[in-house]
Amino acid sequence: MNIRNGILLVGLLLLPLLAPAGTEMFDFSGNVEKQRYMDLISQLRCLVCQNQSLADSDAELAHDLRVEVYEHMEQGKSDAEVVDFLVSRYGDFVLYNPPVKPSTYLLWYGPFVLLALGLLLLVKNIRQRDRQRRTEAELSQDEQARLDALLGERNEKETRS
Repeated sequence: MNIRNGILLVGLLLLPLLAPAGTEMFDFSGNVEKQRYMDLISQLRCLVCQNQSLADSDAELAHDLRVEVYEHMEQGKSDAEVVDFLVSRYGDFVLYNPPVKPSTYLLWYGPFVLLALGLLLLVKNIRQRDRQRRTEAELSQDEQARLDALLGERNEKETRS
């Protein structure tokens, strides 16, 4: 076997690894348009991976959900109907962009509240340190009198010299 055949063999063996996840062998000649299917599975979150869409995930559950999405689309259901089915079954977590409603307020507004609290604590801490430094920098009357006396003695010594 020469080098060229060896490289070709390795390339053929590695080819399945280069194929994106979510491209099961579905028949897109019927009711399901491939682009519509790909758009829909890219909007849904893999429940196992959590940071990947169904289109990107290699998890077995993601595969099962892709098949389920395909089957619903093949039955003629709209994207909204497929999404509603998955949300009713798995909750809003299956959506990459969950709706704003009372049950998701913490998810949507929580980071901003935490940021505001952090900024308030930072400002309070800086002001407190500033007040402390000013207090430390101020001398009592006794300390000021002693300093004046020391500076007066120093000035007298300098004028004598």
